[in-house]
Amino acid sequence: MAERPLTPLDRARAVWAGWPAPARIALIYVAARIVTTALMLGVASASPATSRFGADPSLADYVLGWDAQWYWLVAVSGYPAELPVDASGHVEENAWAFMPVYAHLANIVGLGTWGAGALVVSLVAGWVACLGLHRLLRGRIGDEAATWAVALFASAPLAALFQVGYAESLFLALLMWALVCLVERRWGWLYALIPLMGYTRPGVLAFALLLGLYGIWRCRLRRSDPLVTRDVAHVLALGALAVVVGFSWQVIAGLATGRADAYLQTELAWRRGWVPGIDGFVPFEGWIRAAEVWFGIWGLPAWAGYVALGLLVAGAAAALIARPVRALGVEVRLWAASYLLYLLAVFFPQSSTFRLLLPLSPLWGAAPRSAAGRWSALALCVLGQWVWIALMYGAGSTYWQVP
Repeated sequence: MAERPLTPLDRARAVWAGWPAPARIALIYVAARIVTTALMLGVASASPATSRFGADPSLADYVLGWDAQWYWLVAVSGYPAELPVDASGHVEENAWAFMPVYAHLANIVGLGTWGAGALVVSLVAGWVACLGLHRLLRGRIGDEAATWAVALFASAPLAALFQVGYAESLFLALLMWALVCLVERRWGWLYALIPLMGYTRPGVLAFALLLGLYGIWRCRLRRSDPLVTRDVAHVLALGALAVVVGFSWQVIAGLATGRADAYLQTELAWRRGWVPGIDGFVPFEGWIRAAEVWFGIWGLPAWAGYVALGLLVAGAAAALIARPVRALGVEVRLWAASYLLYLLAVFFPQSSTFRLLLPLSPLWGAAPRSAAGRWSALALCVLGQWVWIALMYGAGSTYWQVP
C-alpha cells in the first residue's frame, strides 16, 4: 500500500523535531519576548498622564519601574543600618525586603549601568528557566508536551517579568534547575543553587519543606527504590542548608540594624498599608485578615471571605491530585504543595499575588494536550499579558496596581 506523501506541514514538523532542544526553546522564547515587547509598546503609547509612568513612557521606564527601584537601591546604596520608622514608631518600607543576588548581579553585568544589566539578567535567566522547565518535564510528559509547557510559560500572563528589573526571572531559573537536580539526584549542584535561591528572593524555606517531604516519600518507597545512605545524607544536609539560608536573612538584618525583628517588621510595613496597626508576624494570619479586608472592600460580610478562603484551599488541594498534575511526577507535586503552604503561612494576598504564584510554573506541564486546547491556552496567555501590563504599568497609579 502506497504511503501518504509528506505535506509541507509534515516536513516542517520533522525539521522542528530535529532541532536540539535549546535551539527550539530559544526560538520560542525570542518569539514570546517579541510579543511581550509589542504589548508593552502598545500599552505605553496609550498610557494616560495619571499613570505612575506618565504619558508615553519608554520601555526603559517599565524596566526600572515599581520594585525594580528597590533592587537598584540595593545595588547602589546597600541596606540601611538604621530602619526608617513613622510617627507611631512602626518600621516603614525599606530595602531589607529585597535580597541582594539579583541586584548586584545586574550591576555587574551592566558594568554599572544597572537598568541595562537588569534587562540582560532577566532575559537570559528567563531562557535558562525555560530550558530547565523543559528538562524537568520532558521525561514525564514527553518532548512535545514539555515544549508546549515552555511556550505557555514564556507567554504567561506575567511574562513581562522576564524583561523588567524584578528578581523573579532569576529565581525561576535557579528553581527549575534545582528541581531538575532533585529529580535526577544530582545532589552536588543543590549545595550552590539553594543559597543562590535564598538570597535572590524569599521562598527557599518552601524548598526546605520540599526536601523533608521528599525524604519521607523516598522512605515509603525504599523497597522498590532503595534509599541508600548517600541519598539520606544529602537530603538531610540540603534540608538543613535550606532552613539555615531561609532564616539567615533575618539574622543578617538584625545584626546590621541592631533590631532582631528588622526583616519581619520590614515585610509587615507593606502589610500595614492594608491592615493598619499590625505589630507582629503571626503565621497563616495574613490570608485570614485578607479575607476580611477584601470582602469588606467589596461590601460583603467577613464570613463570606472565610468561606471563599476555605474553598480556595480545597480547590488547590484538589488540583494537586488531578490526573494531569500527577503525571508531572511526585517532585513537582511536592514542590507545589510546599510552596502553597509557604504562601499560606507568610503571605498577605494583594496586588502582587499573581507574581508570587510564579514559582508554581512547573504546573504548566498539566496544560491541555489537544491542539485546540493548547492554542486556546496560548491565546488566553497573551490576552492575560495585555490585561496585566495595561493594569500594572499602563494605568498603574495606586496601591492595588503594584506588580
